Amino acid sequence: MNTRILTLALLASPAFAESQTDIEHITVSGDFRQTTLAQLSASASVIDVQRIDSRQTNHIDGMLNVAPNVNFATGASRGRFVQIRGIGERSQFAEPINPSVSFLVDDFDFSGLAAAGILFDIQQVEIYRGPQATIFGTGALAGAVKLVSQPTGDNTDSHISMTAGNTSLFRVEGAHGGMLTDTLGYRAAVVHNSSDGFMENDYLERDDTNDINEDAFHLALNWDASEDTVLAVNYRWYDIDNGYDAFSLDNNRHTLSDEPGFDRQLTHAVSGHLYHQTSAGLVEVILTYASHNLEYGYDEDWTYTGFHPLGYTSFDGYYRGVDQQTAELRFTSSDNQRLFNDSTDWVVGARYSHSEQDLLREYTYNDGDFISEFKPTTTAIYGQLDTHLSDNLILTSGLRVENYAYDYQDNASVIFDDDATMVGGKLSLSYQFGERFLYASISRGYKGAGINYDEDVSESSRFYDAEYNINYEIGFKGHVFTPDLIARAAIFYMDRENTQISDFDVQTREDGSATFVDIIANADVGTNKGAELELTWQVNEVWTLNGSLGYLNATFEGYETADGSWVEKQQQAQAPRYTANLFSEWWITEHLVWQFDMDFKDEYRFSDGHDVTSPATTLFNTDVSWVAGDWRTSLWVKNMFDKTYYTRGFGGFSNDPRDAYAFDEPYYQLGDGRQFGITTRFQF
Repeated sequence: MNTRILTLALLASPAFAESQTDIEHITVSGDFRQTTLAQLSASASVIDVQRIDSRQTNHIDGMLNVAPNVNFATGASRGRFVQIRGIGERSQFAEPINPSVSFLVDDFDFSGLAAAGILFDIQQVEIYRGPQATIFGTGALAGAVKLVSQPTGDNTDSHISMTAGNTSLFRVEGAHGGMLTDTLGYRAAVVHNSSDGFMENDYLERDDTNDINEDAFHLALNWDASEDTVLAVNYRWYDIDNGYDAFSLDNNRHTLSDEPGFDRQLTHAVSGHLYHQTSAGLVEVILTYASHNLEYGYDEDWTYTGFHPLGYTSFDGYYRGVDQQTAELRFTSSDNQRLFNDSTDWVVGARYSHSEQDLLREYTYNDGDFISEFKPTTTAIYGQLDTHLSDNLILTSGLRVENYAYDYQDNASVIFDDDATMVGGKLSLSYQFGERFLYASISRGYKGAGINYDEDVSESSRFYDAEYNINYEIGFKGHVFTPDLIARAAIFYMDRENTQISDFDVQTREDGSATFVDIIANADVGTNKGAELELTWQVNEVWTLNGSLGYLNATFEGYETADGSWVEKQQQAQAPRYTANLFSEWWITEHLVWQFDMDFKDEYRFSDGHDVTSPATTLFNTDVSWVAGDWRTSLWVKNMFDKTYYTRGFGGFSNDPRDAYAFDEPYYQLGDGRQFGITTRFQF
């Protein structure tokens, strides 16, 4: 966002009578109006570029542990399935999914496509916890994650950086911006990231079958067409060609696959965002188009042909083409157009989104290729009022009415369509007292109904209902004990209705090997409650501490599993009871800085359909940097103590012919081992 766009946005922003002069002035973009994190009536984390750089991470999955009550699952080359407060998907195979967590990059909605979460030329990462239906709609039942790029023009530093490390890690990034004319600004950024990964394929005698190979490019233009009109145009390109050879019968880093899998994505995306300031307010028109080619496949037997007399050979590949268009019109009031005796700012808008998703599945055990076509369309209208009850008290009321319709057909003679209208929104009361901020809110989120499309699914499990949740929350932001200690805290209680549960139906082939069909079903009741705390403490002039702590108790009741078992009450999957992060930055001299990071994640279930869990895990990272002028050189280590931890797990079946498939066993996808390297960055 350039200076002119920021000015237009600020003209439409409500504010308390007294601004916070000493509290953080971190601006957030995931709201209708330009506001600061300190005055946002929601639980949210904003992670700036300095913190991103300190973790030496290349993808959004490396930043999620910083935020409380946020988790992710891999089941692919990257952790692209995000859960917030225990809610979110864990995988995708043949079925199309309705995401529970919105994932956005600037104006692009990449929900369900978080492989595109490559971090380059990023200004900040924003994580919103709790339903965000008013702003984001059906994709934000649990919350939202948004990547915000560096602004265009000549007010932001350009840079080039290079990283090298073990596992053949190599990364290079460059970004530059400026003014082409007095009214036309630009910024261009490019990144290449590659690594052999941490798995060794003993059968193929290779150490790169689970590799990372990612390229991305971003070009942004901002044209100040007049004093009142700005047009922002963005183009994004991603070329992801990662390996996926992650599972071993012995749950170690040595695989035996003869057909290593892959996880690929090729994306072209373009957006236009028009800002026009009128006497009545700010008019915005947002148009996006994105084309994605996705390829995902894996060696299902995890071994080679001839590994064992009882062994089998199978490969499962999914090839998707996704085209998506969105259009949004938004009108934000100006100060002289307030309602109700000049007390109420307002926003009204409408949004249209249409997607066409074509799937080709090539699976060894199918008689032929499986082909499906899925066309979801959402149409929404929304509005929000910010009523100033006094100089220090604001009542916010938001409402979104959204129609979710889709058509589905496949070559297994399954044809289905659905059309439903869902309503969500938010009511919050915010109070500013001095340099502190209190809020209380009630918000309602929703997620559409659907159908389990696999031809082997029983008719009783074919359909599942829409899910709704109501989130009750109170929060505090501001100084505590000392002006140098800033806290953000929230307590929440969430009721989920018709909780959508991921399960799978295990089936036995004629040769005795197991296969499973993923399904979604509904539990009667889901309850997600907990607390979140984030602290920033400027201990002294050279030492800063940041910390976060999350507590989550997430359960569901009244559910029959695919094998017929009845669940009275059970902990929800991907919902660790405690999460925590501690970050220390100490400037030893004016040129030498030491940064230290600790992530903690409590034990949690991998799935609602089996009892395999991820044990509690604590990871440590460190970084020592020499800063001189425009140069910064960092020596860093991630996962310092080479801790073994898991990012995906399965259970309830055996894939091992050595025991005649007789014993149910847990299987794990391992997280990255210890990685170390050097990064040099030149800023100009």
